[in-house]
Amino acid sequence: MPTQQQIHSAYQLAKQQFADMGIDTDNVIKAVNEIPISIHCWQGDDVRGFENPEQALSGGIQATGNYPGRARTPAELRQDLDKAFSLIPGAKRLNLHAIYLESDQPVPRDQIKPEHFKNWVEWAKRNELGLDFNPSCFSHPLSEDGFTLSHPDAEIRQFWIDHCKASRKISEYFGKELGTPSVMNIWVPDGMKDVPIDRLAPRQRLMASLDEIIAEPIDSAFHKDAVESKLFGIGAEAYTVGSNEFYMGYAATRDILLCLDAGHFHPTEVISDKISACSLYVKEFLLHVTRPIRWDSDHVVLLDDETQAIANEIVRNKLFDRVNVGLDFFDASINRVAAWVIGTRNTRKALLKAMLEPETQLRLAENSGDYTTRLAVLEENRSAPWAAVWDYYCLMNQVPVGLDWLRDIKEYEETVLLRRDAE
Repeated sequence: MPTQQQIHSAYQLAKQQFADMGIDTDNVIKAVNEIPISIHCWQGDDVRGFENPEQALSGGIQATGNYPGRARTPAELRQDLDKAFSLIPGAKRLNLHAIYLESDQPVPRDQIKPEHFKNWVEWAKRNELGLDFNPSCFSHPLSEDGFTLSHPDAEIRQFWIDHCKASRKISEYFGKELGTPSVMNIWVPDGMKDVPIDRLAPRQRLMASLDEIIAEPIDSAFHKDAVESKLFGIGAEAYTVGSNEFYMGYAATRDILLCLDAGHFHPTEVISDKISACSLYVKEFLLHVTRPIRWDSDHVVLLDDETQAIANEIVRNKLFDRVNVGLDFFDASINRVAAWVIGTRNTRKALLKAMLEPETQLRLAENSGDYTTRLAVLEENRSAPWAAVWDYYCLMNQVPVGLDWLRDIKEYEETVLLRRDAE
């Protein structure tokens, strides 16, 4: 790997090349470092949580693979997160699901309280992190028939409403304790495997349930509500109650956040193109950056065209104060800690590359109708020395440069993860 002197030298050359395009790389490094990425806790344990780790994962989602070293306790999960976070540059948050509570006694989901997450808050304080939250409306006996907030049984529906209400209070607690608002995202697996007769009634029930959930005002300085659509899940192939159109309309009319998940649309759809359109109607977004393959399979984020396009849309449209960047994937076929590192570093790389784009030159070309120059500049910029800026950025953040982080992961696997399976 390059020495520190080589990294500095390469950066100075890249800095001058970008300066010739009107880009101040020092300012870019400072700006990209301040964009928080909310990293999802559930990659570390295959979405099992600590309510009942033996509960089968259900609700149209699944984690595949059996790589050794899965976190089995809150302490192990936080240990793994500490390792991952030490290898990732830039501002970070942690996104928790309700099933990651800690209690000596079983706690019904409609009765969860802030006290069940106090250890997470103390950990976040030590690490100077913000926390985000999600109700867990899946992998539960009362969700096994495919319906939660839109359930035809009023008693079951009320259970999930109360669970979401309790989750909002926990989210508010995070915001008050940590001094940064917690984004609480509601996703439900409601739908049908085969073609329904009545598509309207479940959506009416879902709308009424959501209205009841968000009825109590909570200061946005502490908590923000978000809703997330999906095309389909396993067991809901024919009909999903919370469709894109449903939640787009709901977020716009209730003035809450819209979550766009990169894996929740048709295989040929991308969320990068939706960001600007939705920004005309929704004041704030939550993004779940992931990598679908043919369906919502949630593979580890790559530095691919769509990840880059998502970052470009945020940067080109100056949406930093309106977009909350989060990740959502769970891969049990590879080292789980490495998956966090790869996916998060790739997301940060995409944001850095987007900020190193000669936007002024490109806009001038586009606005004058000079599409030849626009295309030429875009293509030439693909091979601009952004990697030298990235290496320098990592060095300044005291995290490994290049593949040096992989040595840390392999050592951690040998000394920590493999020993868990031997116990």
